[in-house]
Amino acid sequence: MRIILIGPPGAGKGTQSQRLVELLGVPHLSTGEMLRAAVRAGTPEGVEAATYMEQGHLVPDAIIVGMVRRRLQAPDCRGGCLLDGFPRTRHQAEILDDLLERLAMTVDGVIELAVPRDELIRRMLARKREDDDPEIFAKRITSFEVQTAPLLDYYGQQGKLASIDGLGTADEIFERVKEAVRRFERSARGL
Repeated sequence: MRIILIGPPGAGKGTQSQRLVELLGVPHLSTGEMLRAAVRAGTPEGVEAATYMEQGHLVPDAIIVGMVRRRLQAPDCRGGCLLDGFPRTRHQAEILDDLLERLAMTVDGVIELAVPRDELIRRMLARKREDDDPEIFAKRITSFEVQTAPLLDYYGQQGKLASIDGLGTADEIFERVKEAVRRFERSARGL
């Protein structure tokens, strides 16, 4: 299965994606992790991406799409993957659909972790990650709301969206995620 996990910064995508990857037995394609690794390694993509990330802006499509394309073509992704952090815009979703079609693949489902803004800020303050400056974090939430939220309509119109309540314990949220995966599996089998 190829599933996309969507949610604003601080929604718990990291926690849920780890569990989901284990459940599905597929690779985790986190563009955030790929970008942070490229920045740490000082690759040309990483150096360019860092200038955007430091200001709380989205990294340009050309950088992200190139990284995702290379990863999707890897042998371990033939049976499926979990996309986390990509696509972030409708334009990226259209590029992904094109790319997957050329690779004889498709998106099986999209899971949105829905969390209110005040809870996202509370979580950010509690986790104290290196890249969680409150001002930059607020910009990242706004970027998500403006640029990523239209993805919900895009995938909703395709019948591939499951919006999950992102409040509660990690276990409670994961039960909701598993139910969404079961619906995607039934749909993929035409049931």
